[in-house]
Amino acid sequence: MATSSRRISDEPGFVLHRYDWSESSLILEVFTRHHGRVALVAKGAKRPSSNFRPVLLPLQPLRLAFGGDAEIRTLKGAEWVGGQVMPTGDALLSGYYLNELLLRLLARDDPHPGLFEAYASAVQVLSWEHGEALQPALRAFELLLLREIGLLPALDMQTLALAPLQPEGRYSLVPEGGLVEAAAGDGRASLSGAQWMGLERALRQPAPFGATIREAAAVIAGLKPQLRALLHYHCGVTTLRTRQLMMDLQAL
Repeated sequence: MATSSRRISDEPGFVLHRYDWSESSLILEVFTRHHGRVALVAKGAKRPSSNFRPVLLPLQPLRLAFGGDAEIRTLKGAEWVGGQVMPTGDALLSGYYLNELLLRLLARDDPHPGLFEAYASAVQVLSWEHGEALQPALRAFELLLLREIGLLPALDMQTLALAPLQPEGRYSLVPEGGLVEAAAGDGRASLSGAQWMGLERALRQPAPFGATIREAAAVIAGLKPQLRALLHYHCGVTTLRTRQLMMDLQAL
C-alpha cells in the first residue's frame, strides 16, 4: 500500500518496538487501527525535556499524529489514552511476545482493524494480571492473527481432503498440510473434531476475541503446541526470542 503525505491525527496505536536512531531520537514500530504497522521517527524523544519520553511505552494505548511520505514517517504527537496499567512479570513478557509476532508476521502499511481490536483486548487482559486468563488470551490472539493474515485454514474441515470433521475424531493442525486426521501413535498433539469446530465458530463471531478465549481455555494443552509449530514455521524460526527469554528466566 502506498504511503500518504497527508497528516494523520488522533490515530489509535501501540508501540511495538523502539530503536535508537541518533543521540536524541528514536525509530518506532507502531501498530495502528487504520494504517496497520507503521515506522515512525520520534525526533528528540530521548531528551529529558521531550514530551514523548514518558509516553512512548509498549503495551499502552496511545493516540498518535504523524505525517510524511517516506517509508519512515515523522511522529508529530503522542498522547497516552490511559485506562490500564503496565503489565508486569509473565504478563509483560507475554505482551512482548505478542509484539514480536506482529513485527514478524505483519507487513507495513497493511491495515487490520479487527486484529487491532483483538490486540487491544489482549493487552487489556495482560494488564489485569489474571493468571488463569493469560494462556487462553495468548492462544486466542494467535488464532485471530493467523486467520487475519490468511495462514489459518478453516477449522471445520480437513484441509487437503476437504472432508467434514467427525465430532469424535482426532485431528492435528500441521504447518505443511493444515488440518489433517491424526494418526494413532504419531505423537502429534491433536484436538477432537468437536473442539476444532467450536474454535471455528468462535472465530466467526462478531466479537471473536472473547468467544475464542472461552473455547481456547478448554483445550489449552492440546492447542498450544500446534499453534507454536505453525507460528514458528511461518516466522522461519525454531524459537521466538521472547519465548526463549521466558524459558531462560524459568530456568534460573
